[in-house]
Amino acid sequence: MNQMTTAPLQPAPISARVAFTGDRRSFLGLVARGAGLEMITAGFYRFWLTTDIRRHLWSHTVVDGDGAEYTGRGRELLIGFLVAMAILVPIYIAYFILGLEAERLQAFASIPLVLLLYVFTQFAIYRARRYRMTRTVWRGVRFWMTGSGWSYALRATLWGAAMVLTLGLILPWRDAALERYKMRNTHYGDLQGSFEGRGWEFFKRGWWLWLLTPVALVTYVGIPFVYGAFKAIQMRWWLSGLRLGGVRLESNLGAGQLMGLYWKTIGWTLLISIGLIAYMAFAAVMAATMTGHPLDTTLFSNLDLLTSVPFIAFAVVGYLAWAMVLNIFIRLYLMRDLWQRAVSSITVHGIETAANVSAKGDLASAIGEGFADGLDVGGF
Repeated sequence: MNQMTTAPLQPAPISARVAFTGDRRSFLGLVARGAGLEMITAGFYRFWLTTDIRRHLWSHTVVDGDGAEYTGRGRELLIGFLVAMAILVPIYIAYFILGLEAERLQAFASIPLVLLLYVFTQFAIYRARRYRMTRTVWRGVRFWMTGSGWSYALRATLWGAAMVLTLGLILPWRDAALERYKMRNTHYGDLQGSFEGRGWEFFKRGWWLWLLTPVALVTYVGIPFVYGAFKAIQMRWWLSGLRLGGVRLESNLGAGQLMGLYWKTIGWTLLISIGLIAYMAFAAVMAATMTGHPLDTTLFSNLDLLTSVPFIAFAVVGYLAWAMVLNIFIRLYLMRDLWQRAVSSITVHGIETAANVSAKGDLASAIGEGFADGLDVGGF
């Protein structure tokens, strides 16, 4: 009698949707309070505000029933920023002095500095990501990164030169190559990351944006449409290419899902700016009354009035209030709401692969975040 044997059935991969559970009103209160403290502390509270924002976003991003944890501290970011400034400020000063000594070459004087800052910027981007990864924990296991920030900066600089030569057409292949380097040096416990996205896939999804970009730049009004669609296509492609061992992500983010966020940001910027102009007119009248200048239709052409102490004081208060309110709306729409739409579009496949992961990896310093902040390239 013949006996038939069958291979054991493999369990089907488990899929889980990512959910964002954060309350919008709570986030608005967090950034409003933080913006006020930023103004009082001349901007130094931003390190603690950045930490609070990340804790809010991380903890309310729920995967398979568990939220992530951000363990970074504001003090770490402050120290990293101060160390970075101790390195960058002497470079600025030395370059300024050299520029004075070589005024005849002034037309070319900015090129070396721009190149140097570009390399530093790419280094900062990589090291800042490394810092954020090592402060991200899920189910008691932290993410971590290896690799060299300088090696990444060299790759990014060479790709940047190719971007200039191809007028940006090579961007999809640049993004794919740089993301592959970052992800193969990214780990969750003992799971190693990888990136499966291809530049050609990105280009096929968004080739039409390269055709519309010149039109958008000429008409201005089309910029939010083109840029919003570009960011959505780029983000969907990027998310769907991420891998961690047997875990893979899939995103269904639509091309039009981010456009409204950019339009809302532009709308509030215009409205707040109109308010600032009205406030400045009121400040000019008040300053004219206090200093005895005549009240006529040439208030803003009166140099003595505009340089008076009362007007300058009013103007400084108005500008700080404008910047504070603008930052609140930028953080609300382009941080919180953008994050919510992006993570809510994700389905995680093979989540069971991350069930039995061994913790590994060391903490990274916050110097990279300091460079990113000093060069104004900070991210989430």
